[in-house]
Amino acid sequence: MNIQDNMWKYLFKIIFLGIVDALSIWSAVILYNDASYLLLIGLIILVGAINIVYLVDKAYPMRYILPGTIFMVIFVVYPIFYTVYISFTNYGTGNILSKDQVVEQLENRYFSPDDAEEFKFNAFKLEDEKKFILLFENKEGERFIGLEQELIPIQNFDKKIIDSDNDDKIEEIANYKRLPKIQLFQNLDYLQELEFQRNDRILRMKNTEYFSSYIRQYKYDEEKDQLISLRTNKIFKPSQNGFFKSEDGEKLTPGFRNNIGWKNYKKLLTDERILNPFLRVFIWTFEWAILSVFLTFSLGLFMAILLNDKNLKFRKIYRIILILPYAIPGFISVLVWRGLFNAEVGAINNLLQFFSIGGIQWMQDPVWAKVALLIVNLWMGFPYMMLIALGSLQSISNNLYEAAAIDGASVWQKFRHITLPLLLVSLGPLLISSFAFNFNNFNVIYLFNEGGPAIPGAQTPAGATDILISYTYRLSFATGRGSDFGLASTVALFIFMITATITWFNFKYTGVLEDVKENE
Repeated sequence: MNIQDNMWKYLFKIIFLGIVDALSIWSAVILYNDASYLLLIGLIILVGAINIVYLVDKAYPMRYILPGTIFMVIFVVYPIFYTVYISFTNYGTGNILSKDQVVEQLENRYFSPDDAEEFKFNAFKLEDEKKFILLFENKEGERFIGLEQELIPIQNFDKKIIDSDNDDKIEEIANYKRLPKIQLFQNLDYLQELEFQRNDRILRMKNTEYFSSYIRQYKYDEEKDQLISLRTNKIFKPSQNGFFKSEDGEKLTPGFRNNIGWKNYKKLLTDERILNPFLRVFIWTFEWAILSVFLTFSLGLFMAILLNDKNLKFRKIYRIILILPYAIPGFISVLVWRGLFNAEVGAINNLLQFFSIGGIQWMQDPVWAKVALLIVNLWMGFPYMMLIALGSLQSISNNLYEAAAIDGASVWQKFRHITLPLLLVSLGPLLISSFAFNFNNFNVIYLFNEGGPAIPGAQTPAGATDILISYTYRLSFATGRGSDFGLASTVALFIFMITATITWFNFKYTGVLEDVKENE
């Protein structure tokens, strides 16, 4: 039985590796044809590692580590390196395609010259298939058959042509039947893609009545790396910012992705129209994270101290009520608060007006928008801090408080010298984690007011309440002037470095606290 089980395991292993290797070879061919050599090398290393781990007995322990390592590389390591790469490019709206794709697209542009020939046409379709033959007639009455990108004089066409009533209106050509006008419109998408060679020109569909002759607009000289306009003889050379440009400054679109070095970093740090809003966003991000942690922790700790009092009546009811903001999904709470803070019909302004206080422009005024966001985040965040603090308070021995009372310590002295230090031992790492969470708290910012109001004069789509992560998102996807993935990746790297620093500090601080615990 053991031998049979081993045979089945071995057979399964061979089949599994065979499927993986086959798919890898297929993917490798695609990557090679697309000139994606880095991805190709990564694929070869990955597949090689899988084969070694499952075929070499000495590598057996790696079978448990390899799956997690693969996912870490795919979802963590690769995105980091790809973001770094994009930050050194001009990748964005207008520069999405590669240079080869742009050249191909420009070479496929045509223009109709002044002496363009025009041909009336009729379409003939093969039944139940998307195959067509066209019958052309020029101004001189000459007729041609359009078949497989070639024009054939009708007298030289050697296949069956049917004109049953001899009215010079052909009903069928080589089993292709004439399309009525209605069906012609139904097949426009296919007919518009048809091209036929006519001397040095191309016949393409002009409208539902005529095909016209066109000339290719641009030709690429690979040796000189330049595009030549066949219409004006103007020469366009590639520029570093990713466009083909002529000497007089004319630019061809679309542009192509190009390595621009440190240009995004220089633009972010030296261009005042970008630097000033970036600094405002950068400073507010830290203010937002620090104030959010301080306010939620302060209110949460205050509530926890009240609920920890054994003499407080209805403690269980209070706990249930205070935990509700944490139980409601965050995005629902944010949208509810957005309605409450509405300047025209919101309940908060209605309440202020009831007490003869003027309404506040919560969404339009930068200062009040920040205040509103802090209130919303306080509402959503204090229950978590309350729960954690409540658990930590209950773990503090009453003997410490009794000893302090004997020494004549006041309530404030007990809190300052006993409660708070012992709480920070257990809550310190959580506060640092909360800071990192709020530093990247995209949901609250974007759902509440999308980072608005806008900063006047900013060249980039920066808002007064934007934090770095929402600012990066808007740079990438949410600007009406197009996306700038290169600049967004640069900002994302700043966020990564800051978050990595916070994480390092968290580990170091946690270690210090563990040493304090051990010395107690």
